[in-house]
Amino acid sequence: MTTQTSETLPATAPDAQRVEAIIRGRTGDPFSVLGPHQHDGGGMGLTVFAPDAAEAAAVSPDGAEIAKLVRINPEGVFYAEMPAGFERHTPYRLRLKAGSHEWEREDTFRFGPVLGEMDEYLIAEGRHEELWTRLGAHPVTHEGVEGVAFAVWAPNARRVSVVGHFNAWDGRRHPLRRRLGAGLWEIFVPGLHAGDLYKFEIVGAHGDLLPLKADPLSFRQEHPPSTGSIVHGLPKYDWNDGEWMEKRGQEPLHNQPVSIYEVHLGSWRRGAEGEILDYDTLGGLLVDYLTDMGFTHVEFLPVSEHPFTGSWGYQPIGLFAPTSRYGTPEDFAAMVDRLHQAGLGVIVDWVPAHFPTDSHGLANFDGTALYEHADPRQGFHQDWNTLIYNFGRTEVANFLRASGTFWLDTYHIDALRVDAVASMLYLDYSRNEGEWIPNQYGGRENLDAIEFLKGTNYQVEHRSPGAATIAEESTAFPGVSRPINDGGLGFNFKWNMGWMHDSLSYIQQDPIHRKFHHHQMTFSIHYAWSENFVLPISHDEVVHGKGSLLNKMPGDRWQKFANLRAYLAFMWTHPGKKLLFMGCEFGQEREWNHDVSLDWHLLEDEKHAGAQSLVRDLNKLYRDEPALHRLDCDPAGFEWVDGGDTERSIFAFLRKAESGTRPALVISNMTPVVREDYRVGVPEGGDWKEVLNSDAGIYGGSDVGNANVLSARQEESHGRSFSLSLTLPPLATIVLVPER
Repeated sequence: MTTQTSETLPATAPDAQRVEAIIRGRTGDPFSVLGPHQHDGGGMGLTVFAPDAAEAAAVSPDGAEIAKLVRINPEGVFYAEMPAGFERHTPYRLRLKAGSHEWEREDTFRFGPVLGEMDEYLIAEGRHEELWTRLGAHPVTHEGVEGVAFAVWAPNARRVSVVGHFNAWDGRRHPLRRRLGAGLWEIFVPGLHAGDLYKFEIVGAHGDLLPLKADPLSFRQEHPPSTGSIVHGLPKYDWNDGEWMEKRGQEPLHNQPVSIYEVHLGSWRRGAEGEILDYDTLGGLLVDYLTDMGFTHVEFLPVSEHPFTGSWGYQPIGLFAPTSRYGTPEDFAAMVDRLHQAGLGVIVDWVPAHFPTDSHGLANFDGTALYEHADPRQGFHQDWNTLIYNFGRTEVANFLRASGTFWLDTYHIDALRVDAVASMLYLDYSRNEGEWIPNQYGGRENLDAIEFLKGTNYQVEHRSPGAATIAEESTAFPGVSRPINDGGLGFNFKWNMGWMHDSLSYIQQDPIHRKFHHHQMTFSIHYAWSENFVLPISHDEVVHGKGSLLNKMPGDRWQKFANLRAYLAFMWTHPGKKLLFMGCEFGQEREWNHDVSLDWHLLEDEKHAGAQSLVRDLNKLYRDEPALHRLDCDPAGFEWVDGGDTERSIFAFLRKAESGTRPALVISNMTPVVREDYRVGVPEGGDWKEVLNSDAGIYGGSDVGNANVLSARQEESHGRSFSLSLTLPPLATIVLVPER
């Protein structure tokens, strides 16, 4: 077919300038040129860009030819004046030919919009609570045809195209329709299916072609190091955890036993040849292990897709996509479902504080600092070489809030542990003078981030009954876990980083020096109820040269294990919910390495097996004894018996629940000296029983303790009318309860 010259072009054909914009990929308004359009003469013209074809025709759905198209540009632009009766919404297909090859396809540019005005309005307002249902890539049937609807926010872009194998990665073939106002771009591409690979090709605000971008709302991405998005749509999974979901919010989590096992999926366990296991295999193993060990929850280091494995997920790019390292979105959903059916809660680490600078991600997304601040004093994280979200931009805050509630709604996640909250709250976080910009009042608080966190917690509370949020926050910022209407940020819990730092510093001291550091174990009680606390011994404490938890302990092998057991028992009886990183429960000796499995073979050694048995029994005791968990977040649940025995490094306290519930007496002897006839005051007479002793032989200890039932005598001690005479084992924590 010959190309028509400008003298012989149909008068109704688009002018050469607009045609040139199409073939050079410079148009931001492709639907004004391509597809069917009514021209000034009242008739309909059809313009098609098909650079892979030599001939083109429009045909009816049954194959009858409607009109032959003429080639009006040698690079593949075709045009036809359509016959009378052809209207804007008349269905047609394209029949294309090149040499002896002939094929048919739908014309993307005959289809109307997929987004509605309400979507635009809510996104512009920052109030679209289900953003994931409209943006991203969704397999749909649109105007009776199957395909995929794409939508993305890029307000400053000059052109946005979807590219993939389906169009030879040619950004001229499927430029998106621009919707003025909210800065959205959208298109329906017929014939695409789940599993198709895609990215967005964007011409930026200054006319430069940007690196191909992954979809910010993709639900599945390629296995790293590949970076493409995969058409998937919302996961299709039939849940079987109705009983769990119905029950989880019936009683406040503050009054329940919460014992969290923190897991990095890629290194908890691996296959016989060191291979990474999938969600299905990991789910089965985790259910068996966590059920046996008595943990109530598992917390996963970030499962959002992330390009760099060494970031452990803390530099995510796919905030709506479970990482493909372990399987599909449905596989991840099935793992959560299996855990729920076994009575185990699921927490995921969520990272709204910052994002990596990878060129395929959010950085400079539309040629401008869209998701981040343009000024590096606000937008660049010096510690992690990452970018900081612009929390004050309504669309960005909406995007992040939607990501959080997406995991709760779509994957039935029970809690979000929000990473690096301290870095969000302060404008001068880890910055020197002159490296940050004060807020409008001259202060250091990030007012936009504060409002974002409040808005997120409010949305979680009202959209996801029974779900919780937990802040990793290391400063004295007030009211992190207080309700928003009481002036707080609205988190349910906050990690107690002060307790963690102080207690680890104490336990690493040689016992002979611990009397000089006694306050490090008692100071936490002064602020224990200023927030609703989780006591964390997390991954951060066993990496980057810090050594394993076991190897922080001083002394010989016996003392290391005794210290570990005494410390864990102290932690489990101290006010606050519990979190322990994988491997700490059995005394992992090596520092954590995300590239290899934990050293499970260590359990063949009785010391390691004993430590694991202790944690198992601590979880059981913690769950079975209301005094150890009911008032974790209430000062009425704790009472010092003796917190001042500095010389002997002994700590004695009572844990209590509601009236009528028996108390628990906890005593920690943090020296390797057996204390005979240690008299301790108790709140009532009668028989008392030692229900846990971290020095017991079954845990690998020396088996010193109080095996028999003890009777409290009416002899005053520690300001109480009744007292017990005890043997305190060396480097050990014991727990006693009255037998009633």
